[in-house]
Order: sequence, then structure tokens, then C-alpha cells
Amino acid sequence: MKKITTRFGEIEYDPANIIHFPEGLVGLEDLHDFIVMPNKKKGPLFWIQCVDHPEYAFVVTDPTNFFVDYVLSPDEEERKKLGIGEEDECYVLSIVTVPPSKEITLNLAAPILFAPKTNRALQVVLENSPYDVRTPLPRLEEERR
Repeated sequence: MKKITTRFGEIEYDPANIIHFPEGLVGLEDLHDFIVMPNKKKGPLFWIQCVDHPEYAFVVTDPTNFFVDYVLSPDEEERKKLGIGEEDECYVLSIVTVPPSKEITLNLAAPILFAPKTNRALQVVLENSPYDVRTPLPRLEEERR
């Protein structure tokens, strides 16, 4: 077990559980190794904490919790980078932003592909995408009335 000090306090983690981003994140290419923070509250959001630079942590979620038609599969090159085959599982995650206005948005234009088999992840930029880096959550039916 290893320890890091973060905004959440001292965190103990198993290096075998590190999620490795071989290319880092978009704009943060030096951030490679993350751990998933234990979720104290039930719900679709969770934190990934950078091990290399503990000052970085991001809220992420499965975008299909909010956008059921959001479907993405890794291409052959992305599967190679993730170290997985055609039949291996790959999950899609989105980085969540909560600005001061409290209007939560998801980055659907640059999702994260995560392969649990290899514990590798890639953030990919979708070209010619109808999605935005700050896609607001859909409003509930009651709020529309």
C-alpha cells in the first residue's frame, strides 16, 4: 500500500488499482496515474484522484446516466493503446464540471475510455461531434413545465 496527501486528506491506495492514462489528459499530459476515490455518497458521480500530482482530482460519471443515446466505442488504434481486444470491455466516462452557477455540465466532446482489463484509460477528442465540452445536464420533465 502507498499513501498520498490530497485535498481529501491522506489517502492509502493499492498501486495495483491505479488507472493509467498513457497519454495523460487533454491539456494535462503529465497526469498519468489515478485512483478512484471511495464514494461516500450514493449516486452516479465519483472522483478520480491523480497520484502523480495530488493537487488534481476530477469528478467523473458514466454519461449514459444522463444521455441514454450517448454511445461510443474505441477504434482499433484506441484499443491498442488501451491494450484490449475487440471483445474486451471498455467503459465511457465524462468529466463533470460544477461551476459557481451550479449548472452541472459534462464534457461529452472529450470522453474518457476506460478498459478495466488493463486498468488503462484514454481521453479522446471527438472530431465533428454534436456534443460540447460543457454539455448541460438534461432538465427534468417537471422543471420544463
